[in-house]
Amino acid sequence: MSATPATWVGRAWSCTMRLVVTDGRVLRPATQDLMALLDRVDAAASRFRPDSALSRANAAAGRPVAVPHLLVELVAAALDAARHTDGAVDPTLGLAMHHIGYDRDIADLPCDRREPACVPTARVGGWRAIRLHREAGLLTVPRGCALDLGATAKAWTADHAAHQLAQRYGVGVLVELGGDLAVAGSPPGDGWRIRVAEREGAQGQTVRVTHGGLATSTTTVRRWQRAGQLQHHIVDPVTQLPAVGRWRTVSVAAGSALAANTASTAAIVRAGDAVERFAARGLAARFVDQDGTVVRTPAWPALPAARTAGAPR
Repeated sequence: MSATPATWVGRAWSCTMRLVVTDGRVLRPATQDLMALLDRVDAAASRFRPDSALSRANAAAGRPVAVPHLLVELVAAALDAARHTDGAVDPTLGLAMHHIGYDRDIADLPCDRREPACVPTARVGGWRAIRLHREAGLLTVPRGCALDLGATAKAWTADHAAHQLAQRYGVGVLVELGGDLAVAGSPPGDGWRIRVAEREGAQGQTVRVTHGGLATSTTTVRRWQRAGQLQHHIVDPVTQLPAVGRWRTVSVAAGSALAANTASTAAIVRAGDAVERFAARGLAARFVDQDGTVVRTPAWPALPAARTAGAPR
């Protein structure tokens, strides 16, 4: 009896979650494993849970705190992203997020808050001042800072889940967590066909992914008003305010969801010559200008319209 692919779609972390396996017989236990991992990551790294390991480390800024291995790995991934982008993707923006009004889960955030955004305060050292002792499991958040792992934790989790489930069940796996997508194991047919769009239900483009990951970063979805001014969740570490630049949405296909999301986020923060830089590095990327114009690098894996297996948002 041949295996039949199956899909689970749900909600967590205030975004759409999607799991696709090439053999539907393992969908139920694989979904349970995925949800258990999401719960562990939330308990370790949520900025909105006072009982999370990350919140405890933030509250003790300036002092080393013993943290679980999972948070060590998540912080290490965030530091790698900061290093590879020369600080464009910086995990020490927790207070900046709070100042612009992103101080609770996006689902609980008022659409329009009357009080103006707080004036950003100077950060001491930024990401380079974070001290992480991986062997001892000790994390020191810089004094005067708070960590926010939102730019990397979701993509790291998608990668980890896809590889873990593919190995555990011996099937092809696609995991999408709110726009960060990872695949592992043997893909179906000639690859996973993915619909890339700025938001759920919007027009997009079909691409084929056979390995690694694909991520979309956008300023058009997680946003709100504060004192009449539009805010969004991608913050420029220099200004500590929502990034303002040429691109409103960037999608990248790379060797992992984490690498793809790191590149797409950095491109929004530091627009500049991002298209030329990505093309020179052979990165597959799709850029959407503020007026809706789409620009692609030569490596972008476009296909004609076809059946889709998932839809990163």
